[in-house]
Amino acid sequence: MSGANGPSGRERTAQSGANGPSGRERTAQSGANGPSGRERTAQSSARRQLADRMADAALALLASLDVEQAAAGAWPFPSDDERRRWFYTPTDHGGVPLADLAPGQQRQAMRLLASGLSAAGYVTVSTIMGLENVLDATEGWTAMFDRQRGRDPSRYYLRIFGDPSGGTWSWRFGGHHVSIHHTVIDGEAVACTPCFMGADPATSPLLGPHPLRPLAGAEDLGRELVRSLDDGQRAEAILSPVAPTDIVGGNRVQVADGDLPLPLPEIWRGRPAFTEALALVQQRAEEQLGLRPEHLEALRLTVQGGPPKGVSAAALTSGQQDLLRAVLDVYIGRVPDDLADAEAEKYAGERLHRFAFAWAGGVEPGQPHYYRVQGPRVLVEYDNTQRGVNHVHAVWRDPDGDFGEDVLARHHSLHHGVPTP
Repeated sequence: MSGANGPSGRERTAQSGANGPSGRERTAQSGANGPSGRERTAQSSARRQLADRMADAALALLASLDVEQAAAGAWPFPSDDERRRWFYTPTDHGGVPLADLAPGQQRQAMRLLASGLSAAGYVTVSTIMGLENVLDATEGWTAMFDRQRGRDPSRYYLRIFGDPSGGTWSWRFGGHHVSIHHTVIDGEAVACTPCFMGADPATSPLLGPHPLRPLAGAEDLGRELVRSLDDGQRAEAILSPVAPTDIVGGNRVQVADGDLPLPLPEIWRGRPAFTEALALVQQRAEEQLGLRPEHLEALRLTVQGGPPKGVSAAALTSGQQDLLRAVLDVYIGRVPDDLADAEAEKYAGERLHRFAFAWAGGVEPGQPHYYRVQGPRVLVEYDNTQRGVNHVHAVWRDPDGDFGEDVLARHHSLHHGVPTP
């Protein structure tokens, strides 16, 4: 639960250990030529070890499921239409909910979840799930969403696709403000995006002087970076004086050029009976922010049609580049360390220069705001505009490889004669 007064980028650099840089710091310092052959072998080994840990946990859970539970929680691979669906609203995410599992099965489900996250990532997700109890109290203990308890920490869903002992499979865990995905191909963990975490409330009181802020790092580092920019850099980075009500990519299967935030009802499974109420919530939120079409136009995504919007990392000072890497590390650090170090190769050394940082909204604490960091194979989005600027969404995506689609295409081409697109 880091606070708003944490160390600056310069201080973090000065505080790095006396025993030399960490694996991720070494990645940041590496050259533009990428990992050596030995490093690639080590990364492949780490991905296989992770796949083995996840498979062990998944098989233990699957062995415990009865027929009805397995019908919801165990589907064949690839089941693409369902496997690539994901949500971050309190809707049916697809799978067997924790509420339908016995305590021992819940333990196995949480073991699988933990196997795909870093220690900090697992603590963060567990905290986010617990916030459902806090949100229930905040909203007056009301029934909503056509169920007896709208804010329910037992309404998190797990679905396994395929046979974890067969080498090619995937799993998904999701519920309100959580969506975790892992894809394993030929015994190697190849994809861990989309990876979504949110928090409502973003800040909650605790006993003593420090509040509970599960996603404080994502907010504080982003704000520290934007406030470090000079006037010229800010002119490039700040796309709009008004932030959107949600992440721009939404829960789309694949982000694309020209994407705008989705209508709120479309981020739910099916067409819920309370669609009109959801649309009204979004309309009021946009009116409160003063969000107009020109603000949204400025925030349209560019994925393949040109360079990412915002200030280029190449135009940042070395200290600002350190801050940008620290922002990315908060998202990449959700997954186990060895996998995070491999993912950090995407912005190692001079590769960071191909990234851009963009902001919308105010730059002071308490003002509605949004940012994104975008570069080859990485899209990070963050917003905090709702519930009096106390409701965070933070997502990490790979526009070319979410759900392992790029590796799956090569796998099918190699093993099944299917041409690679």
